Amino acid sequence: MKLATFVHAGRRTVGVVSADGGSVQPIRLPQAAADKGVLAVVQELAEGKPLPATEGPAIALADVTLEAAIPQPRRNIFCVGRNYHEHAKELSASVFKDNNANPAVWPIVFTKVPECVIPTGRPVQLPGAVSQQIDYEAELAVVIGKGGRNIARSDAMDHVFGYTVVNDVTARDVQMRHQQWDLGKSFDTFCPMGPWVVTADELDGQATRVRCWVNGELRQDGRTTDLIFDIPSLIETCSRGITLLPGDIIATGTPSGVGMGLKPPVFLKAGDTVRIEIDGIGVLENSFIDQENETSR
Repeated sequence: MKLATFVHAGRRTVGVVSADGGSVQPIRLPQAAADKGVLAVVQELAEGKPLPATEGPAIALADVTLEAAIPQPRRNIFCVGRNYHEHAKELSASVFKDNNANPAVWPIVFTKVPECVIPTGRPVQLPGAVSQQIDYEAELAVVIGKGGRNIARSDAMDHVFGYTVVNDVTARDVQMRHQQWDLGKSFDTFCPMGPWVVTADELDGQATRVRCWVNGELRQDGRTTDLIFDIPSLIETCSRGITLLPGDIIATGTPSGVGMGLKPPVFLKAGDTVRIEIDGIGVLENSFIDQENETSR
């Protein structure tokens, strides 16, 4: 099942996307719940409530405005760095040069603030003088469905609600300057997410393909079977002493082919478009614009 958050007739709504991706069927939620997007459904199911019933006719996807499936996560997004073998190699002399002593023992975990989430189709703001080294990172993100603390690896997949696509946009110079990464990862608009959430019964997140194009050029092409730390390991790690909550998001890392890894490095500029596709989910696409050119919203 694909669950989308969208705006139609001026109202935020949650719905089930048709198998062909051509339409979306609204589901019955009070407006206060619908304003949380798919998060409201995740929380209700975690409380043991049934999936809300659908209502009204299906709406053509072309007639709605998609929002991020979880427009504002309930707290920071858990993110994982250096989690594909080839990506770790391509950045071994830069961002990760001080982290190579024993790279296979623990994953690198950082966060992005929830306010940086934007949907597919909305432009990412380049921050001007604050950073000149803006990079893309195509990632599979896990949405937690059942909370828990100290979750065992063997039980971890029972806690997965579904999956979505994330672009972990990064200011590389800021990332390296501060050593800890939150600032360089959390600029306004730096977390495109979407186009919807696909439930775990419909997608095996441990065996899917992640691709990214910049201006039509294929830059990243990886498979989640190549993760250094797989999804159960990430859930186990993130829940050590921390209670994961329904709706929490874990971005699992990016394949090789990021701009910083090219020789010479190539960073994003105004007018660029980044398109990410994950098999079994769909497409997340965003343009990049100068901050001063963004219209108010």
